[in-house]
Amino acid sequence: MAAITSALIAIAGVVLGWIAIEIACKPCLERGREAIDRSLNPDYDPDDEENRAGARAPLIAEPEGSGPTAEDPPSASTASAKAAAI
Repeated sequence: MAAITSALIAIAGVVLGWIAIEIACKPCLERGREAIDRSLNPDYDPDDEENRAGARAPLIAEPEGSGPTAEDPPSASTASAKAAAI
């Protein structure tokens, strides 16, 4: 009976460990599974225009309105740096 109990505890430990890894690494695992699915798909063509747009996209997208605009006045530190350079 002790052997059966030990086996059940070991199986439960493996199952809980698997679930913990799936939860902890979910984003990475999803991207990997999508890549595997794409590579095994005979209809997938990496040269398609719609698929190439994603390859040229920036890795880190800037949020809208975060860059400098023509309406922004120069900051005091920029003005003082320019004055010191003259």
